[in-house]
Amino acid sequence: MALVQQYVLFELAAGYALFLRKEAPDLEQLLTETQISLQDFARFRKLVKLVSFSPFTTADMAVENIDAIVNGTISPFLREFLELQFSGVDKETVEVGVSDATLGKNIQDQLELKCVISDTVHELSRWIRFHLARFLPDQKEADIQQAQLGLAHGYSRISVKMNVHRSDNMIIQAISLLDQMDKDINTFAMRVKEWYGWHFPELRKIVTDNTQFCKLVVLIKSKTSLAQEDLSAQLLEIVGDEAVVQEIVTTAPISMGMEFVEQDFANIETFARRVINLAGYRKQLHEYLCTKMSTVAPNLAAILGEQIGGRLICQAGSLTNLAKFPASTVQILGAEKALFRALKNRGNTPKYGLIFHSPFISRAGTSNKGKISRYLANKASLCSRIDCFMDTPNGVIGAVLKKQVEDRLKFLEEGTPMPMSSNQEYMDHALVEMGKQLKAARKATKARKTSAGEGATEEAPAADAGGDDEEAKKKRKEEKKKRKEKAQAEALAAVLEGAEPEAAEDAAPKKKKKKKNAAEE
Repeated sequence: MALVQQYVLFELAAGYALFLRKEAPDLEQLLTETQISLQDFARFRKLVKLVSFSPFTTADMAVENIDAIVNGTISPFLREFLELQFSGVDKETVEVGVSDATLGKNIQDQLELKCVISDTVHELSRWIRFHLARFLPDQKEADIQQAQLGLAHGYSRISVKMNVHRSDNMIIQAISLLDQMDKDINTFAMRVKEWYGWHFPELRKIVTDNTQFCKLVVLIKSKTSLAQEDLSAQLLEIVGDEAVVQEIVTTAPISMGMEFVEQDFANIETFARRVINLAGYRKQLHEYLCTKMSTVAPNLAAILGEQIGGRLICQAGSLTNLAKFPASTVQILGAEKALFRALKNRGNTPKYGLIFHSPFISRAGTSNKGKISRYLANKASLCSRIDCFMDTPNGVIGAVLKKQVEDRLKFLEEGTPMPMSSNQEYMDHALVEMGKQLKAARKATKARKTSAGEGATEEAPAADAGGDDEEAKKKRKEEKKKRKEKAQAEALAAVLEGAEPEAAEDAAPKKKKKKKNAAEE
């Protein structure tokens, strides 16, 4: 029986290295060796020997190879390196130790080299990394560290660029900031109310909205100004209710609050303006979130709303993760603590998590909240999968499914029968609506192109007879193209409405025959 030679494949930032194990120590022997003895390069060199080192030629090659290693695949450079080292060698007498199990499996399957993944290999790789600069005299310690730093930056950069969840990340950051700003605005507004309440305590009960209260603080300042100046128009612009304005004006002269000096009013006004600015930015952020949700997950936003849909994506980590969750997980997403507490105490598990804030559940009766939450989670899970895996998602299916949930809620609460009896009917209706929307979008695109072409024709200068012939040819080609696109749109509409495509295709030649017969006559 031939002696088996054991190798260790070592990946470093500068290239690939292959080491031969002179001795075959087991893990117990390596662990019993003291660190002091293994730090001695002369001692460790008796265990392994460098066989070959193949450096990367460019930084892009290094990033490509490290990406392949992370994914557990064999890069062309690594394949060429291993084939060159083991060409003409009986592969049954060779074992290659690798650090990654997936990479080892692929090497074993594709190159027919027996791979070993063990704690001994990991321990040897650790000490090879420690003595790497001495094994490679051409590579200085500073050069190795510089290569590692450059590779780390390059791989991080390419990982961020290739991140499939980068659109989801904007939603996650926006909804997280939105929730944090809601808490901060509430806290700061409470501080303004408490501070200004020492001067005009009745205003707090008259106006409950935080932003309106802060705007009134900036406008009124001292309550005596309401008696000295006519601020009714400005007050009405802020609160939007004449009865509230009249109450503020009549309450100010008889207020029980204490008097403030000018410096106190200045500090309160500055803080109130900060709260108003935060509320304005919060409004802009909400509009940004709505825009992102309508682009990334329009169906989920249609059935649950932008904020609840964004919170579900944030809780799941990404839209892809949310699409992988079953409806039962979506139903209780956000109520993990209550779920595990119920499982631990053997109590009732929660019926809903983040979707509790949906208006469907708040409108449902106590006995129907669990049913409608399960139904809503089912449709939300379906919408998330459509948004995730559809090339160009739109909110048509989400709007139809929202109507289905609405019909279900009326059935549970009032006993009103649902207009469509099955999910299939609702989905068929959604597909028809989607076809109509696509057709309308196509017509709008054609109209824009036609108007642009007519404008260019009107602005074009007069040409000679040869030029007129060319323009006539172009016009005929455009008309022919328009007729072809119109026939395709009609065929698509017929398919979506339930007609057979063959009948739609046969309709166009009949029209052409009639036109041809009329021309011959």
